[in-house]
Amino acid sequence: MSPRRVRFRAAVETPAAAEPVPTIGPVIFTVDLHGSPERIDLSGLPCPRLTRALATALTEVVRAPGTLRDRGSVRYVVKRIREFVEFTAAALPGSAADLRLSDLEADLLDAFETRLITQYGETSKEPYLTMTYLVRLLKLVHEAHPDAFGAAFHARLGFTSASAHRASKPLDAYPFPVLDALETAARDDVARIRDRILEGEKLAASGRDPRRYGWDRLENVLWYIAHDSPLTADDASYKILRPWGGREELNGRLHLTARDLVPFLLLLACQTGMEPECIRQLRSDCLASPARGYVSIAYVKKRAPSSPHKTVRVTDGGSLRFPGGVIRLALRLTKRTRELIGSDALWCDVGGHGQARAPFDGPHGWSAVTRQWMSERGLDRLSDRDGSSVTLDLRRVRKTVKSRQYLRVGGVLEDFASGHSRPVAAKHYADIDAHEETHEQAVEAGLEQALGAALAPPVVLSDDGARLDDGQAALTAREIESALSGEQDVWLASCRNFFASPFARKPGAACPVPAWGCLECPNAVFTSRHLPSLLSFLDFLERQREEYPAAEWTARFGLAWDRVVHGVRARFSTRQIATAQAIAEADGDRLLLPASFLEVIA
Repeated sequence: MSPRRVRFRAAVETPAAAEPVPTIGPVIFTVDLHGSPERIDLSGLPCPRLTRALATALTEVVRAPGTLRDRGSVRYVVKRIREFVEFTAAALPGSAADLRLSDLEADLLDAFETRLITQYGETSKEPYLTMTYLVRLLKLVHEAHPDAFGAAFHARLGFTSASAHRASKPLDAYPFPVLDALETAARDDVARIRDRILEGEKLAASGRDPRRYGWDRLENVLWYIAHDSPLTADDASYKILRPWGGREELNGRLHLTARDLVPFLLLLACQTGMEPECIRQLRSDCLASPARGYVSIAYVKKRAPSSPHKTVRVTDGGSLRFPGGVIRLALRLTKRTRELIGSDALWCDVGGHGQARAPFDGPHGWSAVTRQWMSERGLDRLSDRDGSSVTLDLRRVRKTVKSRQYLRVGGVLEDFASGHSRPVAAKHYADIDAHEETHEQAVEAGLEQALGAALAPPVVLSDDGARLDDGQAALTAREIESALSGEQDVWLASCRNFFASPFARKPGAACPVPAWGCLECPNAVFTSRHLPSLLSFLDFLERQREEYPAAEWTARFGLAWDRVVHGVRARFSTRQIATAQAIAEADGDRLLLPASFLEVIA
């Protein structure tokens, strides 16, 4: 047997080696949360390929700018990863150990969602929130491995949830006085920060190296910070630095601190209404195209993957009342810190231990920093819309700026929807509790307009035939003469043409509602001669308030009452009304009401 034949037989008879389950070892990794490590251990989970893919996606989410930056949120997502992987293993027990990503089916996600709804209830937000994070991670897995998922599963990733309840009520806006107070306090604080750092630079310029000339002079300490680096525990003892407030305060004389970033970000949010995460991620080259007192701010909105690079045109000038001026000041005050760490991030700060940090995405303990700043400025004593104490939320600041713009343009979405689509503008920024009264007033005004268009004002004449109403309906000389003579009277009014009624079923037919319909009929003409009947009728309507609930009375008689009181009676003088009232009372409790009227109101 030839060597070639031996090799061929070996190739045929030797079975192909199965693709091994990835021996990735324990899935244990660490993510950095603003300098504080968080250890994540997924080593005990089944489905190693799926676990590794989701773990990799999680590290990308934490590393990228966004909302998943605090320890609680990361642990929440890790918990959801565990639940999904364990659910997948239970659903596919025979293939969990060597499950491939291509084995995942769309029904699996739907079944997991159903399990969550059963667990938390149909009205809970937890199922939707869980599916939001899970679908986001799976989309990242698809980006890393485009051919891994089947077509059906990939199509399922196009939407978050099939049936889970979503918290649809958007954040409400602050009251406008609260926004004004926040902006004023932030502007004042930014001015103090400016003065502090500029004064520190002057002192540093007059100092000398403290390692040679001593640490006992403030200007020498600031010289060291300016020419070397921010102070750390290795540079000088606290005892030496205590007379000037300690290491953190000394570093703050030349660098921004985490607390300084609060008023800067807040002031820009109040002035521009930009997304908080976009303000935090501004770069040092974000200003462009300055002209005629305006400048463009270039920023990245990562939540808009189709067009993340955006610009907004803002006012520019040499004052803290202009967003362009605020950014230029921030560029000036953070220049030393940026050069120290070689970063192009606009927001750089020096921490309490002397470490320079960038880029900024909300410092560790950001909530505590904002609460402290609000308390120091007395802003936590302001009352929110529900009467509670105000807490700082830059998302609500943006919502309030948008609310003011919405009211300024009169609710016209074309003039209001900038930076997002019209549906998003309507749902998240227009349809909020702060606009409820405005919307109700708009609906009421619209209904009044519609009613006014459909129902013209009553035609009212003086005794000499002059028009007392503001209506546009024209009367001929013959119609005026007929109204004054009484030849066409139909109890409450005179009729311009009893056989041309808008209520008749066919042209030329007699009016079917000669009593009740007069108050709403464009043919009706009211004069002082009809006042006794109208006042008697009005007295009847007032007595009916005692017979019906308020809502039913309004439905039955509200329009007629309004037409008499505001449309007719208001056109006559007090003397005329008093005379007519006396005449009406002369006939007893009320004038004789026509039978047709009694039939209508029965």
